[in-house]
Amino acid sequence: MGCTISPILFVMAMEVILKAEEDSAGPANLGDGCYMSPLKAFMDDTTIICSNEYEIRRMLKRLHVLMAWCRIKFKPKKSCSLSVRKSKIDATTTFTVANQQIPMLLWPRLVYEICSTTVEAIEDKINKFTKRWLGVPRDLTDVAMYSRKAKLRLPLKSILEEYKCGRARLLSMLEDSEDPFVQPAIKTGRKWKVVEVVDEAKECLKIKEVIGQTQTDREGLGSSTAKWWSNAEEKEKRDIVINAIRFNEDSRRVQKAVQ
Repeated sequence: MGCTISPILFVMAMEVILKAEEDSAGPANLGDGCYMSPLKAFMDDTTIICSNEYEIRRMLKRLHVLMAWCRIKFKPKKSCSLSVRKSKIDATTTFTVANQQIPMLLWPRLVYEICSTTVEAIEDKINKFTKRWLGVPRDLTDVAMYSRKAKLRLPLKSILEEYKCGRARLLSMLEDSEDPFVQPAIKTGRKWKVVEVVDEAKECLKIKEVIGQTQTDREGLGSSTAKWWSNAEEKEKRDIVINAIRFNEDSRRVQKAVQ
């Protein structure tokens, strides 16, 4: 067991730091006479809510100075940001902390019922401008852009693949919920069914476990290990399913390029 006093001391220290910043910032105006504290925290997780872009940038800069003084570092990769202007998401506004950009929140892809056909159309348009920016031919296949097995890998991700993995992860989370009122019903259109894809991935993982670990090329016996479905925890099972879906998407791109 760890030290029982450490969490209390940590909370006390974080409270002093957050109070120092909260006193210099006014409450966030949410409209209709509703005001909220600009800082909310639970242990080391902190949420900043502001009414304007300037105020939130100032608070991020101030918090970075305070945390650096306490020898605490932010992890922007594990953070998310969301900017809303006139009841619409502003994708052009980004925030930084510790000279690193904070990723945008991906909740619209999880909340809204967007069909896979719409995402495919978005990806086609993105690919068109990306190829023009890279100066490559228009008929360049998706394998060259998004393949994980190619010798030359570009730092690009397929939005269609991320969409499918996001829907699959959401479905797995709903299925694993202990709440009896939670219904894992997710609509993804008629072309692509997330339920069928997740079930197929699970069956493939179970069959792979029956076959056992296989060696490829010049790998020796026991040179590689695998996490099996039967002895994995709930979160590990979700990650294994997502990795299987990513592998299938990569194989699909290769098959499409060959055809």
